[in-house]
Amino acid sequence: MAQRTVLVVLFDGVQSLDVTGPVEVFAGAEKHTPGTYRLCTASLDGAPVRTSSGLTVVPDRALAGAPDPHTLLVPGGQGTRRPDPGLTDWLRRHGPRAERLVSVCTGAALLAGAGLLDGRRATTHWAYCDTLARNHPAVEVDPDPIYVRDGHVATSAGVTSGIDLALALVEEDLGREVALTVARHLVVFLRRPGNQAQFSAQLAAQTARREPLREVQQWITEHPDDDLTVEALAARAALSPRHFARAFHAETGMTPGRYVDRVRLEHARRLLEDTGDGVEEISRASGYGTPEAMRRAFVRALGASPAEYRRRFRPAPAPTRS
Repeated sequence: MAQRTVLVVLFDGVQSLDVTGPVEVFAGAEKHTPGTYRLCTASLDGAPVRTSSGLTVVPDRALAGAPDPHTLLVPGGQGTRRPDPGLTDWLRRHGPRAERLVSVCTGAALLAGAGLLDGRRATTHWAYCDTLARNHPAVEVDPDPIYVRDGHVATSAGVTSGIDLALALVEEDLGREVALTVARHLVVFLRRPGNQAQFSAQLAAQTARREPLREVQQWITEHPDDDLTVEALAARAALSPRHFARAFHAETGMTPGRYVDRVRLEHARRLLEDTGDGVEEISRASGYGTPEAMRRAFVRALGASPAEYRRRFRPAPAPTRS
């Protein structure tokens, strides 16, 4: 198996976890299967860089002397807001030579600034998706997924999603068993599907200030198959249905019905990804009642049926040893 060079670009103001997260994944894969990855870090002039958190990182070399990479990884961070023109020029000239072009978080802005995302679908940290789309109209920005693959170009959302993307790349290169071993060592999920939302339902909504409403939010999350009508939830909060609906929306930023829909969808997706339970069983456990009701919800929200979603995003079983 040919060794793949992973070149990580460094610059002042880089987000340290955007660098170290993927690096730990590839390094773990190299330890498991020696000779598969060669890691190299490089800054524009080879000088140490100061990360956005104040850490100093010493690169292996200058970009001018870096080896031709199989995978060129561009992290994000505050330093992407006003990038060095020399770095943009280097990416413009050398980026197309890489067999695989990867960005983490706002590293997508550096790729876009070098014209490497034109005509492609991409993502970045949710807080910067609008800015990326506004500054680079030739890029199709998708704010929802934790990472996006478009041909040989892969972009990921904020910070820890770089680990998810790196694990997916290791699985692609070396197989599920190696990726699983690395994930276990790092104590992370093997693979969050790329189209998993950047926010869980609980994070997408604000946490209510008043305790009865916070308790209702928690109850919904823990009991998606229960009676979650406005009337039932209002009774749990000891409020009238009308008062409850107004207060819930005011404090969480979404209606009770919308929150319930997101929790149930998230619960069903997790069961489809992580278990072998049947669609009928999952539809009941997630509060849909019938497979048809769940199918309509999936098609409406994701553009795919539950069966199709499972085929696309449930990790393949590990190969058996003879």
